[in-house]
Amino acid sequence: MPDIQPIIYFENVAKTFPPDHAVLEDINLTIQAGEFLSIVGASGAGKSTLLKLIYAEEEPTAGEIYFNGRPLSRINRKHLPFFRRNIGTVFQDFKLLPERTAFENVAYALEVDGKSTEEINQEVPEILEIVGLGGKTRKFPRQLSGGEQQRVSLARALVHRPKVIIADEPTGNLDPVSSSDLIQLLLEINSFGTTVLMATHNKNIVDKIGRRVIVLNNGRIAHDHNKGKYVLN
Repeated sequence: MPDIQPIIYFENVAKTFPPDHAVLEDINLTIQAGEFLSIVGASGAGKSTLLKLIYAEEEPTAGEIYFNGRPLSRINRKHLPFFRRNIGTVFQDFKLLPERTAFENVAYALEVDGKSTEEINQEVPEILEIVGLGGKTRKFPRQLSGGEQQRVSLARALVHRPKVIIADEPTGNLDPVSSSDLIQLLLEINSFGTTVLMATHNKNIVDKIGRRVIVLNNGRIAHDHNKGKYVLN
């Protein structure tokens, strides 16, 4: 482990899917609390798999991943839901419940945790206001634009006040204006100290953010740029 404890640390991590498809190899990666890290690379480079390892949807074939100094391999499976409250996830396809309103989609995450109606009625409007949907709490997903649906998804990811937000291709289904709005929201969330990890194909977005970028190529970290633009070969 590094001398300064990072929030996430990959130590010689590899991931192979049966029968022998190596997706990640020899990943050593240190992410400090409060960073905004973009993960780029061609399709199949291992971006999504790397993110799934962090919230323990997948397990490494070799090596170890640490979260706040704690090895993920030692977390009991029954304790995973508690661990995952530290991590909010946002995906390209929104993953909203179609027959629930924006309010109900966000509230559902709290209902599962056994929060009281009073707590839910206080916390959900606050989160929806943060993402700019204070006036659309009763709208169903079909009544919202793609950008608005993704902001509901982000609100749901934020509702536990996580230490880390993981965004896997969050702008993949959005128009340029909605994409820009979402990235601005992620930057604002990051400015309050939340670590943000974003996988993306969109070079323009990464260049606009101007923060640290890692480039995955054939399952390995090909480049680690601390700031600014990157070039894909």
